[in-house]
Amino acid sequence: MSQAQERTEILIGEAGLAYLGNLHLLVVGLGGVGGAVCEALVRAGIGRITIVDHDKVGLSNMNRQLVCTHSNIGKDKSTAMAERLLDINPKLQLNAHVDFLSPINMEAFLSDGAFDYVLDCIDSVACKAVLVATCQRLDIAVASSLGAGGRLDVTKAEITTLDKTYNCGLATNLRRKLRRAGASLNYPVVFSGEYPIKPLPQQKLDNNPDALPRAVNGTISYMPNLFGFMLAGFVIQQLMIEGQSER
Repeated sequence: MSQAQERTEILIGEAGLAYLGNLHLLVVGLGGVGGAVCEALVRAGIGRITIVDHDKVGLSNMNRQLVCTHSNIGKDKSTAMAERLLDINPKLQLNAHVDFLSPINMEAFLSDGAFDYVLDCIDSVACKAVLVATCQRLDIAVASSLGAGGRLDVTKAEITTLDKTYNCGLATNLRRKLRRAGASLNYPVVFSGEYPIKPLPQQKLDNNPDALPRAVNGTISYMPNLFGFMLAGFVIQQLMIEGQSER
């Protein structure tokens, strides 16, 4: 028994730990939610992970993103997260992509990856919808994180399916796009039913002057990370159930 995983093995057994070690998961988006997802997956013993994000670590990420430390400011999030994950498990099989998954490259990327599960932590509704619809079309299991911004109440966070969400603008827009794409809304998500606190008025972002103005949501340290740990925990549990049925 590896000392690093002895507490996990007590819970799920040697066979369960070996099963997690043979899985390949994809995490898209390495912000507050995605960073917590990665951390939870690696510490649980997932053996192979592919991570994707095109953004860089900025000081405004400090209040909520595990990838953000003063020594990482300015680094690509994928690079900084890869360093963190390999420091946790040097034997981790890790593919880190500084890239933006779009409708142009999404299907090829997913088809080539042989992923056991996809964890969607993308902020962009358009890209989120394409990722989910493409996963469903390719019969790849997928779960999404919805809006953690503008919320404070941890007791309102839950795992459900997209069709059962409420008080979440991101979920509303995602449902609309998935319906247009002919995709199912009956797939797992983490969300909060708490009515969100209003964001700041739309404004230009200092780190991207060419981007369109957008409203900036307030966030706090624990909510995105809570969403991430819940999403990772749900996926691990589902995979363990599948693994037990196969053994």
